Amino acid sequence: MLELGGIIILGILAQWVAWKFKIPAILPLILIGLFVGPISTLFTYDGSKWIEPIWDGEVGIFPGERLFNFVSLAIGIILFEGGLTLRFSEIKNVGPVITKLIIIGSLVTFFGAGAAAYYIFDLSLRISFLFAALIIVTGPTVITPILRNIPLKKDISAILKWEGILIDPIGALVAV
Repeated sequence: MLELGGIIILGILAQWVAWKFKIPAILPLILIGLFVGPISTLFTYDGSKWIEPIWDGEVGIFPGERLFNFVSLAIGIILFEGGLTLRFSEIKNVGPVITKLIIIGSLVTFFGAGAAAYYIFDLSLRISFLFAALIIVTGPTVITPILRNIPLKKDISAILKWEGILIDPIGALVAV
């Protein structure tokens, strides 16, 4: 539970830093995550991470089936929370653009990233296209803070917002 508490406190700290410096929250979240994860191994004698939750199915933060239940709930909230903020009045003029962007963009990304992972990183075909399915997702958690901080035309902002929210469930379905 100490690890979970540490993760929550660091997440709150990252959100505060983002608010204080008026930057997208994803930036300090990623930097803090890298620092207490992989980068922290450089500062320990045995190469262990500062925060490394224990999970072996019996003990740890989520013993037994609790991890599956927690992940299922979190995915449901993350994937479909964005849909609550959508307004159909925003897409009167840009609906076809959003449709083309989702269909063509996801296909090009899926096959392009899959081929790149297969040929460049020499991954297996299954892992390459699993990676590609995960790369499809732009996600509202990244797009929304950027849209708040960068002044864009209304149509472009609506396109990016709708695409970021609608592509999440598509990426999840392709990954499964």
